[in-house]
Amino acid sequence: MNEQTKKEIERRRTFAIISHPDAGKTTLTEKLLLYGGAIQSAGSVKGKQSDRHAVSDWMELEKQRGISVTSSVMQFEYNGYCINILDTPGHQDFSEDTYRTLMAADSAVMVIDAAKGIEPQTRKLFRVCAKRGIPIFTFINKLDHEARDPFDLLDELEREFGIGTYPMNWPISCGVTFKGVYDRRERAIHTFDNFHGGRGKIAAISCDLSDTEKLDALIGENLRRELCEQVELLDGASFDFDLDAIAHGKLSPVYFGSALNNFGVEDFLAGFLEMTAAPLARESADGTTISPFDDAFSAFVFKIQANMNKAHRDRIAFMRICSGKFERGAEYYHIQGKRPVKLSRPQQMMAQERAGIDEAFAGDIIGVFDPGVFSIGDTVCAKEKKVAFAGIPTFAPEHFAMIEQIDSMKRKQFAKGMEQIAKEGAIRIFFEPDGGFERVVVGVIGVLQYDVLKFRMKSEYGVEYLHRELPFQYIQRIADDAVQISKLDLTSDTRAVRDVMGHTYLLFTGQWSIRWAQEHNPSLVLLDFDRSGND
Repeated sequence: MNEQTKKEIERRRTFAIISHPDAGKTTLTEKLLLYGGAIQSAGSVKGKQSDRHAVSDWMELEKQRGISVTSSVMQFEYNGYCINILDTPGHQDFSEDTYRTLMAADSAVMVIDAAKGIEPQTRKLFRVCAKRGIPIFTFINKLDHEARDPFDLLDELEREFGIGTYPMNWPISCGVTFKGVYDRRERAIHTFDNFHGGRGKIAAISCDLSDTEKLDALIGENLRRELCEQVELLDGASFDFDLDAIAHGKLSPVYFGSALNNFGVEDFLAGFLEMTAAPLARESADGTTISPFDDAFSAFVFKIQANMNKAHRDRIAFMRICSGKFERGAEYYHIQGKRPVKLSRPQQMMAQERAGIDEAFAGDIIGVFDPGVFSIGDTVCAKEKKVAFAGIPTFAPEHFAMIEQIDSMKRKQFAKGMEQIAKEGAIRIFFEPDGGFERVVVGVIGVLQYDVLKFRMKSEYGVEYLHRELPFQYIQRIADDAVQISKLDLTSDTRAVRDVMGHTYLLFTGQWSIRWAQEHNPSLVLLDFDRSGND
């Protein structure tokens, strides 16, 4: 590998931002982009103060609801680093999208509401990060509002997640009396200015805790006494700062701040970049370690999105580059398709905005045009050194509904919309074995996905439909897709369906129906809903 390519890879940092809804994740993302010069003004996520919207919330439904319902990719330059941010949905109904996105990240930033602490979705997402052993950084947000005791928050983090914490700074009160933070490494005070607004870096005021006169002038005698006691307790009882433990996800650096007011954001970004390393090595499906500095290009697909830009009406496959250098026009190899491919129209992403690129490097996220050949988890690599990455797990739907088109004149649009959204993988679309596209069964993890489907079908394909909830609770795949459904002995409330890949499934209302199918059809082999991601 030549020195220039190596340097480009070394300066890459790719991380996902995760949180429970309303913890301030998208706001923090916006402010990081603001500091990096990628945007000129941060959008109001909920649209209360202006008609601007968060750049990472690009889907029209996200702008209307004020929540993230799909992950976004944003790249920008900052202080010599090339940063790829993956902004994920916080709501549990979209957890599979978040899970896939985390597979493409080298580290994670966990945003926690200082008043609420750890919430269920944060807990689930943390476990995904912990399983991969990637570095986890914590930003405790909204200190300008009333907050829980910071020691309680740290204790909850350590107890719930089984990791150590190291506060990089410490809050000086909260809410209306919030005065700022004490930087433990610089031994300096960063005073809070509610009207700062990100106009420049907040100057650190060097001040030793023994300088009572200066401290009293800055924050008042009572808060000075409280701060000195708390810092003394931290120095004596908290975990030691350990970069190796941070790199292996065993110790989480913690920052306190207010993303909405840009307070603590730039210090967090600087500290994060200082403590994180270049892109991580990846393990292939056969257990081989693939270094990002391998000469041969390799990447995997972790997300597919149709109609990101109404003017283009195209499908974009998002790829995480794992090794080497991507070059526009070069011929690569699609492992699952077993054929050479040229990655058409390679793009750098800024939410739904895009710019054509000629090259990209390990650690980067690129978007390429997908003519319908890629699936989630697919590997693309150099022809001369073929490698396959393990597939991305998928999750069984928990809710089912029957969808029937209303206007027969729009049959083609209905079929196209259902097929394209099915191939994205987040919403499962099933067909009756001998039926067409007139009606389909939709399976989702969370019911909010029904709203997303309805909105997208109307806005992107001009189609409205009838929606009827179905009582099914379980889905099992039939091992032999050639089985004759009509010859199976099943209960009356069991339904057979097929997916866009041609696989056959049975939908059950309860465990009793599953046992009936197995006992009355000895040759029938049922599998759990595919979790390999390799289909």
